[in-house]
Amino acid sequence: MALCQNIGYDTMRMPNLLGHESPAEAVQQSASWLPLLARECHPDARIFLCSLFAPICLDRFISPCKSLCESVRDSCAPIMSCYGYPWPEILRCDQYPADHLMCISSITNSTVHTGGRRAPQASCRDCELEEASSSKDVLETFCRSDFVLKLRLKRLKDSLVSLSQYSLAAKLDVLKHGPLLGGEIRSRIELWLERDATCLRNMTRHHPRGGTFLVTGTVHGERLVVIKAFAWHRRHKNLKAAARKWKHHRCRS
Repeated sequence: MALCQNIGYDTMRMPNLLGHESPAEAVQQSASWLPLLARECHPDARIFLCSLFAPICLDRFISPCKSLCESVRDSCAPIMSCYGYPWPEILRCDQYPADHLMCISSITNSTVHTGGRRAPQASCRDCELEEASSSKDVLETFCRSDFVLKLRLKRLKDSLVSLSQYSLAAKLDVLKHGPLLGGEIRSRIELWLERDATCLRNMTRHHPRGGTFLVTGTVHGERLVVIKAFAWHRRHKNLKAAARKWKHHRCRS
């Protein structure tokens, strides 16, 4: 089950806490939650969902705690509402036990740092594939961004191993690295491919086989956020002109 890969155990109890009678049914139903998980709406979202879809195989069920449900719901429900989906009734939090009982509690919360991470705030904004209206506008985008990268994405064959449908080609051109260290850029981009399914889908909507893209964005701790992306084509003269001028360009403070 892609939803629960590397969760820490490899056997699950059936029927599960959502009433699915077979692993095949659980896998099918869990797939619809992958895009939300990729948005990283809460650090404990995977733990919460897997406790329901794939409960660990013990003598008795271990339910998620009410507080875990509420914490995940409060962070993830606003993102779901961006796309017209309410928090489902089947996951209502008042059905789960209080923390002092035997249940799976929250590891993090929205106000306490754990391992340098904070539960992200909901946002309906996604990156989109944009047209380079002028080289001047593109250069201003470069100046406002923490990083500017030219990369090539290759379409993968269908696989349950990766949440992403694309892989990063060998060549990666760094126009601006900002706070990123040179040796970590590739691994950070590969992590972005795994995590930001919505942005990646927007970029490749008209390029299903992949292609070359120029991406710009910001760095938030360990996470890269792509704000703008441009398809790299021969006919896009403004984009290529901006890339040539960037080496000698001075940003206005």
